[in-house]
Amino acid sequence: MNNAQNIITPVIPETITVHLGAPDQPAQNVTVPFPDYIKNVASSEIYPTWPESALRANILAQISFALNRIYTEYYRSKGYDFDITNSTAIDQSFINGRDIFENISQIVDDIFNSYLSRQGNVEPLFAQYCNGTTTTCAGLSQWGSVELANQGLSTYEILQNYFGDNIDIISNAPVQNIPASVPGRALRLGSSGNDVQSIQIRLNRISANYPAIPKINPVNSIFDKNTEDAVKEFQRIFNLTPDGIVGPATWYKIKFIYNGVKRLSELNSEGLTLEDVSRQYPEELSEGSTGLGVRLVQYYLSYISSYNNAIPPINIDGIYGPLTTDAVRAFQTYVGLPVTGIVDEPTYIALYDAYRGIIQSLPDSQFVGTARPYPGFAVTLGQRNQYVRAIQEYLNLISETFPQIPSLNADGIFGNATLNAVEAYQNLAGLPVTGIVDFDTWQSIASLYDDLVKGSVVNEGQYPGGNVGGQ
Repeated sequence: MNNAQNIITPVIPETITVHLGAPDQPAQNVTVPFPDYIKNVASSEIYPTWPESALRANILAQISFALNRIYTEYYRSKGYDFDITNSTAIDQSFINGRDIFENISQIVDDIFNSYLSRQGNVEPLFAQYCNGTTTTCAGLSQWGSVELANQGLSTYEILQNYFGDNIDIISNAPVQNIPASVPGRALRLGSSGNDVQSIQIRLNRISANYPAIPKINPVNSIFDKNTEDAVKEFQRIFNLTPDGIVGPATWYKIKFIYNGVKRLSELNSEGLTLEDVSRQYPEELSEGSTGLGVRLVQYYLSYISSYNNAIPPINIDGIYGPLTTDAVRAFQTYVGLPVTGIVDEPTYIALYDAYRGIIQSLPDSQFVGTARPYPGFAVTLGQRNQYVRAIQEYLNLISETFPQIPSLNADGIFGNATLNAVEAYQNLAGLPVTGIVDFDTWQSIASLYDDLVKGSVVNEGQYPGGNVGGQ
């Protein structure tokens, strides 16, 4: 949520502004540190004597509920100057100045930067809950969670019971100040950038429910005539001045309608996917550029070239030389972009989409005994998906040869054990020890896995410090 919650992975806000009353009721606003807000809500909503797994499940639901209000700008998109209310009819109980239970305070300090999300999605789940006795709802039952904890269920199992099997607990989200999402400038014909892309994505989604709004194709981060026409039609439908310019009123109205049609305030939130996040343009690359961004672009080009003869194959060396320029030009020609040989934002997004289109079309049977290609996004702590399971399986095989790598339960859950194994591998391979399976780490693990599967002999003394995994 950097300069807005535009298709960006959420962060934990430093503070949250609470309206001490119903939204339309005149009342004081108080701004408090986010962890203090959660401690207050938890101390107001649940009992400190409950089993710890129930306490943690409830607190994670409360964190996610609040983060969803902030992420979707639920109230600010309606013109209010606060993030959430203390009205229990629609939000969470917050009693300004109340005492905090010590064990609840300790739990919040441990998990305040964690939240719930649908698997493969990025925005915090709207984790609805109720007490389960005097009121019932489709979400978590607070007293029901106590019964499940007494039966021996873990925190995650309790949450699965209420929100479904396809939820993630995202851990260690960064904490930072979150500015309002509205851009500092009006978006109009000729504008470009992530803010434009955000509007294009949202208008296309809204158009599924309001078909009078024309589709924007391609979604290329450039405010072209198609985008202007879609904005004008949106403005006409929702009684805004149809000038085709996205100022604050239009920006927030698009967000408000988008939240509604995607049901971001429901338990079955469609969500924004990791692929949406990974399509974000990192930086312009051209001849003479070097580094990870170049290696990633070269990898996409190389992979696409194996399925498309129009794109010449290239080496993945991290150096943007003439051969890379030629391959970029060939790709731009093929997809109908301006042939510049420079990886600008439209080129990067087209590359990413072409690559993802290929790997998503490949059957699982193709990856028996060989590593999967890089998924197109970093695999990190808190994720639960097939790519986590794949990395766990690859590391397990590698650990048979290199005991420095701890073996894992290949359950598809990126927890602390997987984090430790990734860090151990990175240390062994001479990679930055981040615990994040980025492009370089994925390629290194996958390459060594393939070598070991094929029965390659590992020479004594080659690791660490050698060319592990072909890097």
